[in-house]
Amino acid sequence: MELVKTEAKKYEDYLAIIDTGTKAQLDYFVNKMQGKRIAMVNATSYGGGVAEILHSMVPLGKDMGLDMDWWVIKGANEFYNVTKAFHNRLQGEEGHLSSEDKKIYLKYNELNATTVEAWDYDFILIHDPQPAALVEYLAPKTRQNAKWVWRCHIDTSTPNPEYWNFLYNYIKKYDACIFTMEEFVQEKEKLRNLTFITPSIDPLSTKNLEMDLDEAKQVIARFGVDIHRPLITQISRFDPWKDPLGVIDTYKIVKKEYPSVQLALVGSMASDDPEGWDYLYRTLRRAGEDYDIKVVTNFNGVSNREVNAFQTASDVILQKSLREGFGLTVSEALWKGTPVVGGNVGGIKYQIIDGVTGYLVDTVEECADKVLRILRNPTLAREMMEAGKERVREHFLITTHLLNYVKLLDRLEETGKAV
Repeated sequence: MELVKTEAKKYEDYLAIIDTGTKAQLDYFVNKMQGKRIAMVNATSYGGGVAEILHSMVPLGKDMGLDMDWWVIKGANEFYNVTKAFHNRLQGEEGHLSSEDKKIYLKYNELNATTVEAWDYDFILIHDPQPAALVEYLAPKTRQNAKWVWRCHIDTSTPNPEYWNFLYNYIKKYDACIFTMEEFVQEKEKLRNLTFITPSIDPLSTKNLEMDLDEAKQVIARFGVDIHRPLITQISRFDPWKDPLGVIDTYKIVKKEYPSVQLALVGSMASDDPEGWDYLYRTLRRAGEDYDIKVVTNFNGVSNREVNAFQTASDVILQKSLREGFGLTVSEALWKGTPVVGGNVGGIKYQIIDGVTGYLVDTVEECADKVLRILRNPTLAREMMEAGKERVREHFLITTHLLNYVKLLDRLEETGKAV
């Protein structure tokens, strides 16, 4: 395993954003955690929502006085190929879990468990399927010296049964399990200390700091966007569940009625996502020679500042997911005051109040209709902007997320129960 270094955060910088009730609870529960050591474990330090959350949560927690570290498991390409299949099939994709894939998955969990044997943490939070079997390879004393929590960030509402049943053998051994929404839970009566916590955005990260509109337009112009014409943007991994092909089809319908519209597909290629490259090439083929479609990634110079600019300067943000554990890009866009049209799935349904903070859609045709409605109605767009930002402030900021974690850990410490 590798210990991840993070940039410093200052708790005092958030006090102007959060309400006094959140501050009081944070101060109280963080104080109760003094002397306790916390480890976060996931599969990658770059790319995707989990890494992004931990890059903010861990240093923020440290500044508040929490003894918190972040570790990333190590694996070869064969491991990441197998765990990508886990990700897709736990979200419902069909496919057989071979004995060879099981061996690869367990081999790397066992190898990484050797590092865990030397730990002295009081709480260990394991994020997503990749490291879930670590708990299997620990000596009883090591296992009993800490509270183990499994955190599921993906949409497991209709999982491939073969993959879920295999994973369930390990997650049922955890002291607590966290899901984003109740509908994602399978076998809930057999999981210990089940609780629900939504992900979050960091309002003071480079991606989410307020950016002047003129500055944002200058940034996106570097990628060939005509800043004098309307822009639709989707920001996501290139992944079948994010449906970038459906986004292009939506854009083509909109363009027939609104010829000046442009589309940007903005994504990051993550180290644990080998399938992403294949889907990027499929997306480029679907875009063809339409020069009003811009497909850009971190390999074209896209970083958090550029993502901020696209979300700020776009007229509509799409998150047309077919499955979605949460979809942080929805809250990111709402925080910046940009209307969002999202797939009527998973955590997107919790962020978007249909017709108030954005629109929820089930088809390409419905998506195109809602995009056109926003483009043609600036007053509606402004109303959604105001409502969306307040919903994020109330429910989806990193400070509330951290509070929910420390409250859970405190309950586990005091009573052994999550509620």
